Amino acid sequence: MKILELQNRVFSDYIPHKQTDALFLFGQTADNQDSAFYGSKKVIKESLAKKILLINCSPKSGYPGFELWEKGLIQMGIPSRKIEGIFNDGTPTLNTLIEAQATINHCKEKGYKTLIVMASPFQQLRAFMTAVTVALKIYPSIKIYSIFGEPLRWQEKVTHSQGTLTGNRKDLIYGELERIDIYNKKGDLASVEEVLDYLNQRD
Repeated sequence: MKILELQNRVFSDYIPHKQTDALFLFGQTADNQDSAFYGSKKVIKESLAKKILLINCSPKSGYPGFELWEKGLIQMGIPSRKIEGIFNDGTPTLNTLIEAQATINHCKEKGYKTLIVMASPFQQLRAFMTAVTVALKIYPSIKIYSIFGEPLRWQEKVTHSQGTLTGNRKDLIYGELERIDIYNKKGDLASVEEVLDYLNQRD
């Protein structure tokens, strides 16, 4: 099945030796934010990205907000100069698609040509697919790479999905796969084949 190929490539993506322009952290709930914090610390320590991009808004849809995340990253030892806020247009909610649109538009405006995207492991496949979907529409030349956040305990009960869905992290995987199917049928998400084509052309 093609989705198995895509899963393997997303979770073991090739990252260029040349430092990328930025790393974008998809918003997570407080229960899952350590995945992003520890994951981004590794990326910066290994000089894989010049900047960390965060949605710049107050707490919304389960995301604790820019100020708290900026503070958390600084406490992890990441210099504030490496943290860059992405303007949010005032939408009342946040979701993966809105975040991807804001990020790709930001990269296009800034002239960033390479981008790493990171989400919690259970969300990484859909997050990457969403970023590619948006890029294909508005900035197809950008090269997007995948690094998933630090794995946390799979059996731990957490809140996810805009702060409304609760379950063990391991069980959230199935919901993410269902969303991929639903959003693809709605036309909000590129097909598995289209994302694979993007990866083949990117490399």
